[in-house]
Amino acid sequence: MKKQFSLKQMLVYSLLLLPVLVSAQAKNLLSTHRVFPKMEKIAEFEKALAAHAQKYHTGDVHWRVFFIQSGPDAGGYHITEGPTSWEAEDARGDLGPEHTADWNKNVSVHLTDRQSSGYSVYLDSLSTIAVGDFTDKINISHVYPKVAQGDEVVKLIKKLKKTWTASGVTVAVYAASSSGKAQYVLVTRYKQGLKERENGFRKPFKEVYESIHGEGSHAHYLKDVAEFVEESWSELLFLRKDLSSK
Repeated sequence: MKKQFSLKQMLVYSLLLLPVLVSAQAKNLLSTHRVFPKMEKIAEFEKALAAHAQKYHTGDVHWRVFFIQSGPDAGGYHITEGPTSWEAEDARGDLGPEHTADWNKNVSVHLTDRQSSGYSVYLDSLSTIAVGDFTDKINISHVYPKVAQGDEVVKLIKKLKKTWTASGVTVAVYAASSSGKAQYVLVTRYKQGLKERENGFRKPFKEVYESIHGEGSHAHYLKDVAEFVEESWSELLFLRKDLSSK
């Protein structure tokens, strides 16, 4: 005999499914694109990039464009799109032939062959700031675990999160996804600007870390970093509002 459901039962069933549906469509995905203009074409590139962003990258495909101030990619432009979901990215496509033609004809002609693209998934459990709570000045630390040591690096970051929280440091943590070597991306978002980097602005990292994890824990932390991390490097980036989507 076919079982009949009342309206109330159907409503309860739908509500039970809601968390699953929300989770499946979580907007925790960020896509990035790094480009490097020809030195003699920077002005033309910036004008074309700003026009392209305003015309084609609004709403869900909104762009935030950063200038890379330091590190091995200094002088490049870091373009981020999102946060979005994998489902939305699947439906995004290339935004149509006009979009592609504009990029190829007006923007990419001013670029060198050097570029990179990638996806990063925001990890709320490791972060001290919401995925969409952006700032204009950021420090990105790229952390590469040794092979098969990703879980150990996550444990290190969990301990760091407690230290960041105690110190008031706002860090968004991402895991690279299908974008080269396994990597955790630690983005320090300076809510109060670069003065947060000044000596004395906060208590020393070692002091705060050991106040939470115990005396001698900092030395153990450094030992674990040497054991489980293959490589790490950092860079400073400044938002270019004039080149980003409005």
